[in-house]
Order: sequence, then structure tokens, then C-alpha cells
Amino acid sequence: MHYVFNTPHDRIVWDVGHQSYPHKILTGRREAMAGLRQAGGISGFPKRSESEYDDFGTAHSSTSISAVLGMAVASRNSGIKRQHIAVIGDGAMTAGMAFEALNNAGVTPDVNVLVILNDNDMSISPPVGALNRYFARLMSGQFYARAKNVGKAVLQHVPPMLELARRFEGHAKGVLAPATLFEELGFNYVGPIDGHDLDSLIPTLENLRELGGLQFLHVVTRKGQGYKLAEADPVLYHGPGKFDPKVGIKKSATVSAPTFTQVFGQWLCDMAEADPRLYGITPAMREGSGMVQFESLFPDRYFDVGIAEQHAVTFAAGLACEGQKPVVAIYSTFLQRGYDQFIHDVALQNLDVTFALDRAGLVGADGATHAGNYDIAFLRCVPNIVIATPSDEKEARLLLSTCYQHSGPSSVRYPRGAGRGADAGTDLSTVPVGKGIERRRGEYTAILVFGTLLANALEAAESINATVIDMRFVKPLDQELLLELAQSHENFVTLEDAAIMGGAGSAVHEFFASKKFLNLCFTWVTLTNLLTMEIKSGLQPIWGWMRRACWSLFKVTLI
Repeated sequence: MHYVFNTPHDRIVWDVGHQSYPHKILTGRREAMAGLRQAGGISGFPKRSESEYDDFGTAHSSTSISAVLGMAVASRNSGIKRQHIAVIGDGAMTAGMAFEALNNAGVTPDVNVLVILNDNDMSISPPVGALNRYFARLMSGQFYARAKNVGKAVLQHVPPMLELARRFEGHAKGVLAPATLFEELGFNYVGPIDGHDLDSLIPTLENLRELGGLQFLHVVTRKGQGYKLAEADPVLYHGPGKFDPKVGIKKSATVSAPTFTQVFGQWLCDMAEADPRLYGITPAMREGSGMVQFESLFPDRYFDVGIAEQHAVTFAAGLACEGQKPVVAIYSTFLQRGYDQFIHDVALQNLDVTFALDRAGLVGADGATHAGNYDIAFLRCVPNIVIATPSDEKEARLLLSTCYQHSGPSSVRYPRGAGRGADAGTDLSTVPVGKGIERRRGEYTAILVFGTLLANALEAAESINATVIDMRFVKPLDQELLLELAQSHENFVTLEDAAIMGGAGSAVHEFFASKKFLNLCFTWVTLTNLLTMEIKSGLQPIWGWMRRACWSLFKVTLI
């Protein structure tokens, strides 16, 4: 790509951004790769502020064609001649947004857009759907590639019949494979070609560069090409951490605490065994959401809908309309992509859909684009929704069962990785919706915990003799408990792994304001704050100052 095109003048957008690592190495960041996905290091995805060669941030999938079309229109209207290339994976092509962009491009005149389909039969989970089957059929042999020019080969020995040859070629293309799908959208389809054969790939790219207009190049590659271990297990090597390439990724023999994802996966299987109405839905995140075992045990009730979050949510709504109980396993950051459907198709109709929100809160190396900071704020304002925030693995299973049994839309948010190692158990018991639980009784200060910061709160509370409440639910709040605490405590601290604006702390503050508690002292603390201060020594001066100030200045007053 960089050899053929004049970058950064020509624009290249990598979709999704995991494809961009060789691109980063070739564009001045070779040494910086040692700090990839680390604090102070370079991003794991293309990032506009990082390099002039990163033309668009693509941490979420299926956005590249829309982006390059916008760039192409801007270049056209500015009189700038350049190429605009979207390199999109076959998994990303399962999203409706990619086809929305193709559809729009087909009626946009005088733009240079080259879509390169990097078809390696692999996304984070194995790709699914009719489109993937089409790609598999298309590349099943050399027959199509040879037959593409069959019209010219047959007619070269007869008098020139150019129009007939053109029709014959188009007929062969339509009969042998539905490549006309992209041509009907206005693109000149080329391929499939071997992406590892540079003697074929480079001349093809050079030809397409000169042609301009709307071009679609289908390139077949192999995930992990050249590294046998990755070729043999592309899922394991999709997004690995550090490992010795001579040895490969070692699968640990030691038994570690189960992750929240694993707790969810086991709960899903157990609940499906107990309730035949349960359906599991994932937007192309089978492994990431812990649904491998569920697919094996309940294949008729497992649905991987591809990278199509909007469809996943409305598909679940349709199931719920017919009396089924769908569970949508989706990363917090990806539910953002199905927000309209969440409001319009599920919540406003008060349909019985449970959302298991993995990767809620900060997510470490994946960075800002994947952080699940916003789900509390954007879900809390929606009618009918229940929002549960388990504090550990046991609570996760308990609240999953509770929300599943609730008749209406509900969500359970939990972080990436393992918790404190609490035994999740095996039962399917529930708790009352909207009721918190007191974990420690103190005085003056009440710490309200929403989620997995409970252990931090209990540790801090020992030094200041504070009350600690595991709120369990952001919506509905335990109003009775809050009113009782307001009569006996002067200071309230809310802890949550989410955005402050519109978050759980805001919900508590709004409740007290609605009840005309005007003189309470509030402090909002997020996980971001806690990461910058040591719990015992760092917070103790803050607690002491708050306690003295509030004791002298504020009294709890109910008007």
C-alpha cells in the first residue's frame, strides 16, 4: 500500500485498526512499538493525533468506507487529486454500516474511492452470515478467476464483437459468482486475488490507482501468514499480549480466579438449562463474551449476528415480542452502536431483554475507544430500564439472575478481567430489584458503592469509620435506604467506575435534591480518581478535612 500510493497525501483508512501494526512500523513508529498499548506509549489502533499517516481512528469496526467517502467528497470539492482507500476486513463487512456507505458511494459522482476487502476468513470470532458464505464460495477455486475473461478468450479468433464480448463476460461473472453485488452498487469489482503474491498484488494496485473512480478489490489473505502457530490458532493470536515467538503463547496450567466474563458464561449455560426460553445473542464476540460453551450446548438458541449491534438489539426485541427471553451479551462500548434500537425497539416497548454489559468501566490497554465509561449515563435516562452493578463475582451471578427474572429491559454491567475471587456459586437465586445492602456500619460518612470498588471502599472506611453501602442498582435506586442514611450521616461519597456526569453519583444527588435535602455534602469518586491516589494515606487527609468541615458547617435538614 505505501509502496504504490503516495501517503500521506493519499488517504488510507484501516478497518479495524488491528490491521495497522505493520503500517505503524513503516510510518516512523518502529521503536515506539515496544510501548504499544501501554501508558505513555502508542495506541493499539490508528490515532489521528499520533501520526500524519493515521488518517482516521478506527478502533470500532465498519466505519472505513463511510470515512473515505467523506474524504473523497471533500477532496473533489476542493479540487485536490488523491486516492482514498478503505482496507476493510471480512468480519467488518458484516456490518450494515459498510453497506450503507457502499450504497451511498454508488450515487456519489466523481470521487476516487478504493475499497480493499482483506478477506482472511477471520474476525475476533469466526465470521458468520450469508456474506461470509458468499466469500467462501467465491474463493473456492481458480475457476472464477480464469472464467472472468472467458468471453475474450473465446471470441479472440472471430471478428471483433466487443459488445457481445462485454455481455458475455458479464454473464459469466453473474453465473459463476455473485460478484455483481458490488458492481450493482456502482463499484468495479476486481478479484479475488492472492494478497500474499506481491507479483500479482502490486500491479493490480497500480492499475486501480490509475483507474480512479469507485473500485472494489477482493484480496484473499491468511490470518497469521508466515507464523505457523498463529496460522493454526488465529483466534488465540488475534490480540495477544507479550510472548516469546519461538515458544508461542503458553496456556497457563495454574488455576486462576474466574473472570467476570467466565462467570457470565457459566451462568448463561445454567440459566438456559433451567429456562428453555433463553436465547443468547452476540455481535461477533463469542469468545470475548464467554459464549463458547453456550454455543456448544445450545446451538439452536445461540446467535452470532456478526458485527451488527443494531440488528442484535432489535433481533432480541423481536424474540421478546414472542414470549422468549433473549440475553444480549455485548461490550459496554459496543452497545453505544445500538443505542437507538435500545431506546426505540426495547425500552419504549418495555420488552423483556437482558443486556450483559462486559468491559464496563476502564479497560486498560484497549484505551479510550473501548472504555465502557458511558453506559450508566446513557442508560439511566431511558424509561423502564434496570441497571445493576455487581461488586464481585458472586454478586454478578446473583444480579444476572435477578435481572433475567425481571419482566422488562434490564442490564448488568461488569468489568474486564477477574475480581476479588469471590465464589460465584451455582444457584440461580435472586434479590429484590432496587435494594442495596449495608456492608459496614460507621458514622458521619456514607460511602455508596456502585460496582467493583467495594473492596477499596471497605479498606478506606476502616480508617475513618465510615458506613459502606453496596448499592447494587443504579436504577432504580434504593430510596428507602438513602432516606435512612440521610438522617444519620452528613457526608456522602459515591464510588463508580464510570463517567461522573450523568452517572450513579448524579442519580443520588438528583434524588436528594428532589426530596429537598439541601445541605448534604457530596463527593463523587471514580476509578480514575482512585488510580491516582493511594487508598489509605491518600484519602485519609481528604476524609478528615471533609468530616471536620461538614461537622461544623452542614447539618442534615429535611425541608
